[in-house]
Amino acid sequence: MTAPPRLAAAQAAARLDVKVETLYAYVSRGLLSRERDARGSTFDALEVEAFAARRRRSPLPQTGSPGKPLMVLDTDVALVEDDELYLRGIPAARLAREHPFDAVAAWLWGGPGAALDDTRRLAVPPEFVSTARGIVASLPRAAPLLDRVVFAVRAFAIADPLRDEIGSHALARVGEILLAGVPRALAVNAIAAAPEMTVPAAVWQALSGAAPTAAELTAINAAMVLSIDHDLAASTFAGRIAASARASSYAVVTAALGAFDSPLHGTASTDAARLIAAVRDGEAADVAIRAGLRGTGRGVPGFGQPLYRAIDARAAALLPLVDALDVRTTAAVAALTEAMAPTGLQPNVDLALGALTVAAGMPVDAGALVFAVARTAGWITHAIAEEAEPPLRLRPRGRYVGPL
Repeated sequence: MTAPPRLAAAQAAARLDVKVETLYAYVSRGLLSRERDARGSTFDALEVEAFAARRRRSPLPQTGSPGKPLMVLDTDVALVEDDELYLRGIPAARLAREHPFDAVAAWLWGGPGAALDDTRRLAVPPEFVSTARGIVASLPRAAPLLDRVVFAVRAFAIADPLRDEIGSHALARVGEILLAGVPRALAVNAIAAAPEMTVPAAVWQALSGAAPTAAELTAINAAMVLSIDHDLAASTFAGRIAASARASSYAVVTAALGAFDSPLHGTASTDAARLIAAVRDGEAADVAIRAGLRGTGRGVPGFGQPLYRAIDARAAALLPLVDALDVRTTAAVAALTEAMAPTGLQPNVDLALGALTVAAGMPVDAGALVFAVARTAGWITHAIAEEAEPPLRLRPRGRYVGPL
């Protein structure tokens, strides 16, 4: 059989998705061989291919060269491809239409090959809820909803005698406690969500003070399923770093929440909700957009998602469900979308979450709470995956650039 032609340095670097400098660093460390002649260095194509396969299985130490992204991590949770979001190979929009959030969360925690059981309901010990409610109730009335979530997570850690247990089983156990418990701890009134109530129903009741109607439950369930995971967002990576250090399950979620509480990530729906509410209440869409730009300085809230060429798949699945709740909100979203059309930016999940909370008459920051509780399921899923990896593998090496 004829050997394949040898690769030039630039070709070998492109095959490995590294810079040429990094390629030569591999040669200097004895990881790759090369031949040199008058035309320069060449590499054996089969050796390069085998080396690429080894890199996929076992990431090599980084050389410290600048660039973005800092690293690429294997994940089997979420995939964005052809403007569609998939969770473990199933379109997230289909999961949101056909399955309860509780069942989807438990299915993800079970790992690849697990079965979806739509009868699954996540539960929490009542005594844990009592402890958490007491701590959350001590916060000032003006405390933002996301701050209440953080305090609730730590309150459940205080109540749990097994808080420091680590491992995949512990993560799934704590994930269930937090998903079922946080909305019950944050309920705006003393009415406790019934044990058979799903997590989305409990979230709705916590934010509105009443059990959801069928249309409302469909919308909040879809919003939460669609928000579970979306590649390696900043909060997800923060949670994985904590899991890599073998932090407790509660500490993993707390670490993730720290990165989540940011205007470019978890709280973006708050500004989007304000924008929608302004248009729904009579302000012209272009005027509201200009005010939003001045108020945030970060772009128009609720528009643009770099992983999609067209509309964010999560927004495409959720926005039609908002129409069944409040047509005025739908009209406001349509006006904003039309005003933004010349920019090429289309609605993203933050606009959809903002629309849901405005249509439901919830607090302006309710979208951040919905998103945080839903994304907790994803953080736990990623932490379970990280448990199977060597500890502290996500500790980067610093490159000193200060005075000598």
